[in-house]
Amino acid sequence: MIINSGTKIVRNTPLVHAAAMVQTATMVKQAFAFIIIAIAFSIALASPATALVEVKINQGNVDPLKVAIEDFSGQSVKEIGFGQNVAAIVTNDLLNSGLFAPINPDAFLETNRSATQRPNFANWRPTNAKALVTGRIIMQPNGNISAELRLWDVLSEKQIIGLQYSAQPKNWRKLAHQISDTIYERLTGEKGYFDTRIVYVAESGSKAKRIKRLAVMDQDGFNRKFLTDGSDIVLSPRFSPKRQEVTYISYASGQPKVMLLNIDTGQRELVGNFPSMSFAPRFSPDGNKVIMSLQNDDTANLFTMDLRNKKMVRLTASQSLDTSASYSPDGKFIVFESDREGKQQLYIMAADGSDVSRVSFGGGSYSTPVWSPRGDFIAFTKLIGGQFLIGVMEVDGSGERILAGGYHNEGPTWSPNGRVLMFFRETRGETGGPSIWSVDITGRNERKINTNGFASDPAWSPLNP
Repeated sequence: MIINSGTKIVRNTPLVHAAAMVQTATMVKQAFAFIIIAIAFSIALASPATALVEVKINQGNVDPLKVAIEDFSGQSVKEIGFGQNVAAIVTNDLLNSGLFAPINPDAFLETNRSATQRPNFANWRPTNAKALVTGRIIMQPNGNISAELRLWDVLSEKQIIGLQYSAQPKNWRKLAHQISDTIYERLTGEKGYFDTRIVYVAESGSKAKRIKRLAVMDQDGFNRKFLTDGSDIVLSPRFSPKRQEVTYISYASGQPKVMLLNIDTGQRELVGNFPSMSFAPRFSPDGNKVIMSLQNDDTANLFTMDLRNKKMVRLTASQSLDTSASYSPDGKFIVFESDREGKQQLYIMAADGSDVSRVSFGGGSYSTPVWSPRGDFIAFTKLIGGQFLIGVMEVDGSGERILAGGYHNEGPTWSPNGRVLMFFRETRGETGGPSIWSVDITGRNERKINTNGFASDPAWSPLNP
């Protein structure tokens, strides 16, 4: 149970969009769900807090919140080991978000205190910590791990959160990410994104003979698992918003075909046996449809397929290349790229293909648009001056900002809370290759994700079930 102990939550202020898009953003915020395996274990608040713990989130400067994170305590060697590992992951998650500044444990004045004992806050104020994370690990008789979390407001000397989590030992990293999500949500007012996965293309070998395999990993680069064996080229994986499924492009037949893969069972199926090339697949928000491009000679148009009855619906009928479609979170609109006016630009249309309007008007060419889960931004790749850039714009095309620049950056994908983007960056030379990076929507917190090899085409999952 989460208790308000006087902690002030400062959320970002929604941007003003075209009237139709405002409804999209509103519905997205209402649709967020956050599920953790947790139960309340202790709550004790006597009076309203006088101090405020807050993380201010906006498009400009973000002053990271100083937070102290103790190792989770334990009685046995095993419990102590798990406690240290859990604290390390929570520290890494919060640090990588760019919104928190974990304090070096060497500065802690209070150590070896029982996790059930109230902190001596006079020992924590000199560290300048605004929030304190404590907890303990208990090995249950059935072999499961139990983790107790307490989050404290140092200045008001009040407990903000008291929760207990349970997991099988093999899922201890997931448990730690869930704790990070809880802390993130309580201190920012937004859903966390740490208990998520990334599906991507793992690449190996020389550029002339590059082997590409579908792979999945935790958002921090751990728990990598290969989903294909590399016998055929794979591209453009995309996560289902509702199920543990991905859609991707396979060249097993010699030309690109859209495939559907169940991550848990490994079962694969062809989405449709089309006579022409099919590419750039993406799920609808309800997970029941796939939107894709089908090529016919020198043109490509957008189609949807209902995965339940295999019914196809054509959305565009231009003499151009229409591709890389992405739904708005409420499913009412679609953004896509097209060269119908001479070079690649971004367009928005209704979900039935009507009311097409151009939204990109800056210099250069635009591609790979992706609608934010919050409905407020569209991310894109931009080619200008010989460089590929990652940027965002509001859904009416205004407020364009470049978040990542360089020789070759491509393929943005959103975190479930719409705060962070991942993309891949290619390096020059015969020994060069792609790697996955993340950047927040301020453009100030850019980080490389460790994938143990070349990696491209990342796609973010929803929160794990």
